[in-house]
Amino acid sequence: MRPIHDIDVLLLLALALSSKRRPAQLGEIVAAAEVVQSIIPANVQLIESFSRLSRAGLICALDDGFTLTAEAQKIMVNPSGTSNTSRRIASIKEKLALYEATAEHPPILLSAKEVSAAILGHRASSKSAGNNTLLAPKPSAENKKARPGQRQRKPLPANRHKN
Repeated sequence: MRPIHDIDVLLLLALALSSKRRPAQLGEIVAAAEVVQSIIPANVQLIESFSRLSRAGLICALDDGFTLTAEAQKIMVNPSGTSNTSRRIASIKEKLALYEATAEHPPILLSAKEVSAAILGHRASSKSAGNNTLLAPKPSAENKKARPGQRQRKPLPANRHKN
């Protein structure tokens, strides 16, 4: 039985989070890893994990980004629907322990310079809080006129007597 590393599970979770619609860039994967675990993994750990998971056929490089393969997506399926991260990590570890690669795939070889640049880029962007457009206040409308077709209701009479 081969050892299952925590960083491999973290990388799979980060890839699942960051590459839902398109292949994820390295900086997006680092940001997703921080969201999942509240820490940024070390350069060497990320490089080794990319190599291990790609040789096993669980991640692949596609269009200047990285994505999960069909086998990895099967592993990432959460049938219980739990949102508890520790339970989900344990479930993924169990599935990884049972997974057997059908063939040896080419490894994804990242340089320490690439990974360091992605980590530093993420740290720089997280320090500048003004970049997130979702949290920015919405501009108020300058024109306070009522829209056409909108009118006020008649107010109800002050005292209505019931007989």
